[in-house]
Amino acid sequence: MHEDAERCARAVRSKDARFDGWFFTAVLTTGVYCRPSCPVAAPKVGNMRFYPSAAAAQQAGFRACERCRPDASPGSPLWNHRADSVAKAMRLIADGVVDRHGVPGLAGRLGYSVRQVERLLLAELGAGPLALARAQRAQTARLLIETTALPMTEVAAAAGFASVRAFNETVREVFALSPTDLRARRRPVPDTSGVLSLRLPFRAPLRPDNLFGHLVATGVPGVEEWRDGAYRRTLRLPHGHAVVSLAPQEDHVACKLALSDLRDLSTAIARCRRMLDLDADPTAVDERLRSDPLLAPLVDAAPGRRVPGTVDAAEFAVRAVLGQQVSTAAARTHAARLVRAAGEPIGDVGLTHLFPTPEALASLDPTVLAVPRARKTAFRALVEALADGSLDLGVGADRDRARADLLALPGFGPWTVEVIAMRALGDPDAFLPTDLGIRAAARTLGLPGTPAALVRRAEAWRPWRAYAVQHLWATGDHAVNRMPA
Repeated sequence: MHEDAERCARAVRSKDARFDGWFFTAVLTTGVYCRPSCPVAAPKVGNMRFYPSAAAAQQAGFRACERCRPDASPGSPLWNHRADSVAKAMRLIADGVVDRHGVPGLAGRLGYSVRQVERLLLAELGAGPLALARAQRAQTARLLIETTALPMTEVAAAAGFASVRAFNETVREVFALSPTDLRARRRPVPDTSGVLSLRLPFRAPLRPDNLFGHLVATGVPGVEEWRDGAYRRTLRLPHGHAVVSLAPQEDHVACKLALSDLRDLSTAIARCRRMLDLDADPTAVDERLRSDPLLAPLVDAAPGRRVPGTVDAAEFAVRAVLGQQVSTAAARTHAARLVRAAGEPIGDVGLTHLFPTPEALASLDPTVLAVPRARKTAFRALVEALADGSLDLGVGADRDRARADLLALPGFGPWTVEVIAMRALGDPDAFLPTDLGIRAAARTLGLPGTPAALVRRAEAWRPWRAYAVQHLWATGDHAVNRMPA
């Protein structure tokens, strides 16, 4: 979109928040870059330059605007719905792969050479993988500077900088302030509990009922809970674990993070955003679904529905198998039994374990699972494939290949595969035409009742069929309907 200067300029003049994260506006006369919705007076069109990423604007020598804080805007929806190499690279960078394994590690995950990856990202985003990762480190540093009383040396290390000097230089270049000045301008309140309080932005509207209602209704005891108006769960992260609390607010999701290792901050935020689908573009989704006159009333009644995701794709795949042909309550019971048998204990009020790793589940005594033999076979095949790496469900996974690999496992049919594609792989076009709830809703609305006919009708909903699933499920007695009390 950044190449359409006229359209970008219109968005800037109208201060349209729907385009935040889609592109960034740099102003030649001030040397800053902004969100399209920046509240300051719009500059002359001739003084505007448009960039596809904050990193590209930073690399061009512009610093982040202090008013609109473009470095903290919602992420581009492109990286959610696109499945090409650039989108995979962006998801991996957000998950911290470059910080942990360098550009060679990113290239290896993508199956390209380092030079190919750099060329791809420069061509589309105007910045290479190191610049993109640097922009993410700068935002992480700012969060820690403004929300904690940590010494700057610890902030630098936690944000992923190789040295305090690199940290100081980056903060000065990106924000035109030293780390000390940045902290003084937004003086933090010391939090002796070690909990970071953050705001996760999103594009309005957001309908929280299906999002939080589903997560809580299917929550695994010991791993997830609803407490004091917030969804809480444990997270397994690259350097340790965390407990996160997420509560929907009018213009953001309030996030409280207790991390065992601060180096995991940016990864934890990225995973929570994916779980809550906060980088979606609800305007684009709703406009497409409204084009079907039978879906339009559902969209008008509940605009901004999101597709609940997951913080751990392997965990969700295991839970999908446990949930085959049983009630939500039974699936939670089976999962809780696994957690007690193989999960890693942690110390928290209400949350007791991390969900078991595939490796731990692969060595588990099968008698722990009180499920039919066929489902035990499917469970065993899944965890072994995840443990030995032959099945990749990570953020950089190829969705088509993952679908094919899942279908090749015993006990995996189209319904299970599409549920995993929708929730674990984040495919916004995943569709479940054989789901009984979907078929019942279709008949009630006057949509085709057979799977084949429904698939043909749903061609017009692409690439947002997973969002149509949420609307259809919400017409019946489904867990996504309700927010917890």
